Amino acid sequence: MATGTVVLASALVLAACGASSSTSSSKKQVLNLAASAQLDTIDISKSTGYGQTGNVYESFYRLGKNGKATAGLAKSASVSADGRTYTFKLRKAKFSNGDPITAQSFVYSWRRTINPKTTSPYSYLFAGIKNANDIIAGKKSPNTLGISAKGKDTVVVQLDQPIAYFKVLMAYPLFSPQDQKVVAKYGKKYGTKAQYSAYTGPFKISKWNGTSNKWTFVKNKDYWDAKKVKLQKINYMVVSDASTSLDLYQTGKIDLTQLEATQVNNYAHNKEYKIYPYSYVSFLEYNRADSDANKQKVLNNTHFRQAISALVNRKQLAKKVVGQGTVIPTGLVSTSLAASPKTGKDFSKDQAVAGTLDYNIKRAKADWAAAQKETGVKNISLTILAPSDDGDDKSSQQVVQYLKAQAAKYLPGLTLKIQSMPSQATRQNEQRGNFDIALAGWGADFNDPISFLQILQKDASYNYGKYDSAQYEALVKMASVTDANNPDKRWQDMIDASHVILKDQAVTPLYQSVYSFLKKDDVRGIIHNTAGTQWSYKYAYIK
Repeated sequence: MATGTVVLASALVLAACGASSSTSSSKKQVLNLAASAQLDTIDISKSTGYGQTGNVYESFYRLGKNGKATAGLAKSASVSADGRTYTFKLRKAKFSNGDPITAQSFVYSWRRTINPKTTSPYSYLFAGIKNANDIIAGKKSPNTLGISAKGKDTVVVQLDQPIAYFKVLMAYPLFSPQDQKVVAKYGKKYGTKAQYSAYTGPFKISKWNGTSNKWTFVKNKDYWDAKKVKLQKINYMVVSDASTSLDLYQTGKIDLTQLEATQVNNYAHNKEYKIYPYSYVSFLEYNRADSDANKQKVLNNTHFRQAISALVNRKQLAKKVVGQGTVIPTGLVSTSLAASPKTGKDFSKDQAVAGTLDYNIKRAKADWAAAQKETGVKNISLTILAPSDDGDDKSSQQVVQYLKAQAAKYLPGLTLKIQSMPSQATRQNEQRGNFDIALAGWGADFNDPISFLQILQKDASYNYGKYDSAQYEALVKMASVTDANNPDKRWQDMIDASHVILKDQAVTPLYQSVYSFLKKDDVRGIIHNTAGTQWSYKYAYIK
């Protein structure tokens, strides 16, 4: 979840916003949805998010209700006693072009994705699969990855150590098979237009040319479980303005529209009002490798980052800016993502560190004074990078304006400026390190705290702020490797790692998204998850 900046989430989670009326016979099983931004690529090896692509790509499993792995391309699976070898037996299935999906299709896809030449932003999710880290680092060939084909219908995956969340990870579209013939046929064009791919999920894409503001998901008749798919078509159009989306909903042109904060109060008691929580936590990211020497000093100073955290009244921000139902985070990891294997307590309660996220102007002033003294920088102007088309979130501009005003009011010598640009440009600047502070965020790829904690590892592709803590690295490694087969110790490792980043203010958590929608009553069967593939339409239908 999908991932990156607030914009990244909106561009690739693609919050669904609509469906057709069932009154028209020509639209009986046609869903019309609004997307918050354009698709950037449909090449799963290069994608920066998979919020919707679980509808067109499928792996050994697919994500069902409540984040649970359900039946996918594997008809059966077994695991060795030591938890390090998985054997998947494939069902008879085809790509959308009629080519058979074989064990080699998985081997090819995984090797292509993890190859450093592909520069997959999600290659880190292969960590724990045999040789993956060495391949990502360029030390070993992609051909040495721990995946092999035994005949046409058996895939064997070898792990360096047990992975507690491996089954649900295998429901992620990143691990779907790819048709080698199609990749070879289209070369650099692969995944840049709808026709330059072959699909494995309930739907296939049509009418998308790489920059389209409109595209369509069409029922994939070659899908192995096509008889369960009732929708014939899903039409998408980019609608970045909440008022326009609401107008389209009210005129029956879409059946599900996301409400922004200013609209919620008018519709909260409507029978069509729905709340869809998501694991997406918005935070401030600090560029420790800033090209300006003075800025770098300040951004690397812990007291400065603590001052910014203490400057934020998260309750006020949630209520007045972000909107009804917004969750106030206790740390980087979202609420209601995972529970302790021992006590059943939510991770969000275990990760909390007193005082680190409290609104405290007195402390903010003291920390800012300490930062000025330690860095020798008395006056500094820093720019906050934020999306102008913030899609799902609808509040980025108000959030950064709030931060700017707070700094001007309480921290003399600190000036916060705002740089707003479209989502794709924001993401590119963040990736290139062209920012001081970024309004960013992350949505879990799967229901486990490690999905959040991985992004701040030193070499993680999404660690744009270049956070680097030896203590943190050691704890995440223990959770991922040393204690991978010991649930209780692993849980404590992740709690300890969360405590480190809160005390450091490695990033400054602001709020967790809860999305408000209006949904027509005749749209049924949509599965919404808080992590991973957010929206699933396999079982959706128009009543």
